[in-house]
Amino acid sequence: MRIYVTSVFVDDQAKALEFYTKKLGFRVKHDISMGEYRWLTVVASEQPDGTELLLEPSAHPAVNPYKSALVQDGIPVTSFQVDDLDAEFKR
Repeated sequence: MRIYVTSVFVDDQAKALEFYTKKLGFRVKHDISMGEYRWLTVVASEQPDGTELLLEPSAHPAVNPYKSALVQDGIPVTSFQVDDLDAEFKR
């Protein structure tokens, strides 16, 4: 058993996609139109069959209070691991 998909809430799927692909080097796994939004997942370039990160629209009314409570309590929703933080920051 393994984790297949996890979500990160985004205000704008197009901007989030550009950030995750152009800045962080992820690649698109699925991009399926679902009305106003998309089922939009990215994966690490080094792990094309790894866990998918769903760029989840934050339009649902429950999302903002949820995000605010997590931020206030210092609880991360998603964590990333890198070999060289300084190099990633410069990139």
